[in-house]
Order: sequence, then C-alpha cells, then structure tokens
Amino acid sequence: MRPFTYARAADARGAVAAAQEAETKFLGGGTNLLDLMKTGVERPAHLIDVTRLPLAAIEEREGGVRIGATARNSDVADHPLIRQRYPLLSQALVAGASPQLRNMATVGGNLMQRTRCPYFYDPTLGACNKRQPGSGCSALDGENRMHAILGGSDRCIATHPSDMAVALAALEAVVQVTGPGGDRSIPIADFHRLPGDTPHLDTNLGPAELITAVDLPPAPFGGRAHYLKVRDRRSYAFALVSVAAMVDVDPGRRVRDARIALGGVAHRPWRVPDAERALIGRAAGDEAFRAAAARILDGAIPRRDNAFKIELARRGVVRALTTAAALA
Repeated sequence: MRPFTYARAADARGAVAAAQEAETKFLGGGTNLLDLMKTGVERPAHLIDVTRLPLAAIEEREGGVRIGATARNSDVADHPLIRQRYPLLSQALVAGASPQLRNMATVGGNLMQRTRCPYFYDPTLGACNKRQPGSGCSALDGENRMHAILGGSDRCIATHPSDMAVALAALEAVVQVTGPGGDRSIPIADFHRLPGDTPHLDTNLGPAELITAVDLPPAPFGGRAHYLKVRDRRSYAFALVSVAAMVDVDPGRRVRDARIALGGVAHRPWRVPDAERALIGRAAGDEAFRAAAARILDGAIPRRDNAFKIELARRGVVRALTTAAALA
C-alpha cells in the first residue's frame, strides 16, 4: 500500500478545499476504498475523512425524504420513514453485503463504490481500461459471467455493484453535491456513466465534489414495490441480476404507472422509461410484464459466459412486477 496522509474534515467546505489537492480521496466507511488501496488499484496520497460531518440525518423534506450522505446503510434500511414510505430502498439495502458492512458503509460511499470485475480488482489477472486507461479489457474474451449485457463498449463491460443505486434509480432520487463551484443537484439517472471510451470515469462528479445528501421525491405507488436480487448464494454476494419494481394498478387491475430498474446488467442501474410507459393501461399480468421485460432487454449483447443473463433478467422483471402488483 502506498503511504498516505490522513485528515478529518470539520465541515463540508473544508473537505472540498482539502480535496483540491492532487491525488486526494474522500473516506467514508472505507468498505470499498480500503480494499482497493490494499491491492494497489487505488493509490491516493491523501485521505479526507468525512464521516464526522453533520450529514447523517434522515428527515422529511418537501413531501419526500432527505438522506444525509454519511448515514449508514443499516440505519437507512431500518429507519421508519424509509421502511414505511420507501420499502423498495429498505429491501435493496438489506439485500446488499453483510450486516457488518452495512453498519460501516455510508450512502455516499455506496454510490461511489467501484465495480467488482476481477480484472479491475486484481492487477495480476489481466488488462483493465478502468484501472489503467488504454491497456485493454481482458473481460471481453475472458471470464465474463458477471459482466454487462447492456450499455457496454469495446473498452469495458463491467457492471455497477450497488443494490441501493438500483432502487434509487427506480425512485428517481436526486443526488446533492457540493464542490469548488458551489452546490448542485444531479438526478440519479445522470449520476453514473456508461463506459464508452472513458470507462475509468464512473460518475459525472466534478473534481473535489462531495456528495452531501440523497433526496427522495414523495413516495409513489404506496407499498406496491419489490426488490428482487438473483445471486449465486443467498447472502453476501453481488447480483447476477437484480430488479427494482414499482407498479400502481387501478381497481380493475390495469396499470396506471410503473418503474423498473435493473442491476447486475450494465455499468450503471439500467432503466428504460419507454418500457414503463408501454405498461400503462394494460392488464397487470404476465403478457404485459413479459412485453415490458423484452423491451428493457432489447439490444442486449451476451458474451461467452453471461448469455444466461438475458433470460434471467426477463424472468426477473416479470416476477418482480407480479410480486409488486399483488401487494396491497
């Protein structure tokens, strides 16, 4: 591990000022960053600890809820406002990692976590454009069972590992950040990037920008929401495919509105609003849900080891929507 300096920020403005120094990283729970530092993938010269900033509150705001960036994942998952109004988010958080990690991990850090592609994580395995731009992508023709089937490029087919971010995509959350240029709001749909020609850039954050909060709009769809995570083992595993589904049905069982976001299939949470709009007015059932799933997976490109993800994702969408529609 490269030697580094450590400082604890007293306020957000001080954290941003300190982060303008070269090779500096913000440190939250450290559950991802420290792992990457140990393997030499991340080599910051300076760490700015932001865990003591007054950014851990979870409170009502303008009909919705604001979650501070340093709130722990376990606290968010168990908070009455989240469990009652946003069960999708609570379910997604509980599905992630282990209780010990959820007790350490922060909301801001969860959004910033990096892919678990083995070629990225282990420099001895092969080339990775995300780790070393221009070096190549060994996953294209290598071990790619866990990799993207949507939104990839010839530079990278890594997937984003967060469960929380998938739920936030369906909830249309807004990420609040502060930086050298002041404060700004980033819709969750614009926060994470597809790999394109710059897979080393995971988000649209600017230099030294710090996440301060995540805003959830007024809770939609009541309790008709379900988070489905399909993985190799029941706990402490990343998703092969995950689905965050919300659906509103009228008394005649016709769809009034729907939201669907997928995880484990792309470099960012994957959402196709056209597929959601196409559900409106249709009977809430297999036929409509299968049509939506097909539309979401349109254009999927399988690799040697992950072609199964296409059918798995289709079935996951139908199952998640069916479960959500059946809830009172």
